[in-house]
Amino acid sequence: MKPTHPYSDPVDQLARMLLVRAYEDRIAALAAAGPFPASCPSAGQEAAAVGVVSALGADDLILTNHRSAGHLLARGADPGRLLAEVMGRETGYCRGRSGSLHISAKELGVVLTSTIVGGELSLAPGVALARSLLGRPGIVTCFFGDGAACEGIFHESINLASVWNLPVLFVCENNEWQAYVHRRETMLTDSIAAHAAAYGVEGRSVDGNDVAAVHAAALAAAAQVRASGRPFLLEARTYRARGHLEPDDQSHVDAGELAHWQARDPIALARERLIAAGQLDLDGFARLGAEARARIDAAVEFAVQSPYPDPAELLANVYA
Repeated sequence: MKPTHPYSDPVDQLARMLLVRAYEDRIAALAAAGPFPASCPSAGQEAAAVGVVSALGADDLILTNHRSAGHLLARGADPGRLLAEVMGRETGYCRGRSGSLHISAKELGVVLTSTIVGGELSLAPGVALARSLLGRPGIVTCFFGDGAACEGIFHESINLASVWNLPVLFVCENNEWQAYVHRRETMLTDSIAAHAAAYGVEGRSVDGNDVAAVHAAALAAAAQVRASGRPFLLEARTYRARGHLEPDDQSHVDAGELAHWQARDPIALARERLIAAGQLDLDGFARLGAEARARIDAAVEFAVQSPYPDPAELLANVYA
């Protein structure tokens, strides 16, 4: 069912983060056991996904990238249908045609997932322009990574959105890694949000592993986009805790860097804050984790039992 309002309860946000982590862990386990379709994980980035998506309303649209599981699950996607799509089954969101890299879910307001780095950036202004011309409510939220921020389409997209006064919330999940290349090898500055000023757009950087901070920043940014009808660039500084493509042994990652970010795990940070505030205890946390894993167990069973598409429909919806 399409979400009808933002969810801001911190325990609910933690539960959604745990669901994303359970999904990512299961994908990794399935990929390691093989054979299993390759998938790009977003483990470690749960706070960025949940913090932003929880600030969006029912009329808002989402364009995302190849690390889309967190955004989809945070938006309310059925993990069974997601897994079915990844596994090429008829019951998936796109009837098994998209795999993990091209999922769209109209009922959730997820316009597309782009496997082309920066591909979603090239389409976001067009989607926002169409919404504006048709007089439809809602803003357009476009997720991309620091790798896409090194491409020309990032600058073209934010410039066009600024010139045309388009309601786009650009969200850069700066996770330090661009496939197998570290961000420090491709850019000399630390802040991607700072690029916004060159195009007359406001930008802000936030701790992307702190779900409360991301949520507050996204709420404010989304409200500004709604009120002004102009774009905003929000940068969530986070870290991809797993490799680029499952399975991946991360042998190219500096062990000290990985340990540093593992100590700032977004789920652990949210758990400790809630426990300190008296909103959760260890038993409650264990129960949330068990519920998330049970949902993923059921999702795997659903996907495995789902049929493959009928070969007779191989060319359905294919146009020359």
